[in-house]
Amino acid sequence: MQLVQVDDNVKLEVIDWGGIGSPVVFLAGLGDTAHVFDHFAPKLISNHHVYGITRRGFGLSSVPTPIAENYGADRLGDDVVMVIKALNLNRPVLVGHSLAGEELSSIGSRFPDKIAGLIYMDAGFAYAYYNIALGDLQIDGNDLRKKVDSLTGVGPLARKPLVRSLLQESLPKLQKDLENEQKALQKFPDIPPREAFRLMPVMKAIFEGEQRYTSIPCPILAFFAVPHHFAGLEKDDPVAVAAVIARDRVDSALQANSFEAGVPSARIVRLTNADHYVFRSNEREVLSEITDFLAKLTQNAHLAVP
Repeated sequence: MQLVQVDDNVKLEVIDWGGIGSPVVFLAGLGDTAHVFDHFAPKLISNHHVYGITRRGFGLSSVPTPIAENYGADRLGDDVVMVIKALNLNRPVLVGHSLAGEELSSIGSRFPDKIAGLIYMDAGFAYAYYNIALGDLQIDGNDLRKKVDSLTGVGPLARKPLVRSLLQESLPKLQKDLENEQKALQKFPDIPPREAFRLMPVMKAIFEGEQRYTSIPCPILAFFAVPHHFAGLEKDDPVAVAAVIARDRVDSALQANSFEAGVPSARIVRLTNADHYVFRSNEREVLSEITDFLAKLTQNAHLAVP
């Protein structure tokens, strides 16, 4: 393990599991550290040099002030790029779980020449690929909030296009998102939660930093749990459990189909009733698909050399 500087007063925990061959870098989901891959990542070291990165705010990595500017999707993506540069990695393949999908898409959309490919492990949600027709409550809300904040302290000439954009684009999108959310929530029982859910400030800042990615021009392998297996749900509230499962069955399929249609370079693998941690619940299939994907990338790279 080492700490790699990526920004002023910000260092990230980086794990090196060793191995020989082209580099592969694992990125953890929200709340996890790179150690979540301690069992899975070393299975690739026979043909690849394998690393893992713990994002800022977690584990041994630095914890900057929890505001959206410090934890925006592109900021987190830039952190990964800085680690790649610091370790002198030549076009690694990035493997991301869950929320790490936004870091994959940030890098893949802005710096496709710096990577060989991307692997999304149940990480292709709206923060990784934004479908304009579907929208997303969190992301569209972030966009609206930024535009409203931009109205403060600017003159009428600067305010005019912002107001127009709010009225013609942002507000209608948010209204549609809210109507869809209300429709989905109608199937949930009208009972108060057992206890208030308090989001960690760092997690809140990350959610507020989510943004839209609509073009990811690089080789992609994407796993989707369609639907998810919810082993940890409370069994004493069957109505609420049934509503969660029913909504996931629709939403997971919709997002997988959306990603497949909008990102033609991607190979989509749907895993039926898989856990969100697909590399645990479906280890054999996930490992086989990743191994084949990496082998094809290596073969193509050799063919491309004159």
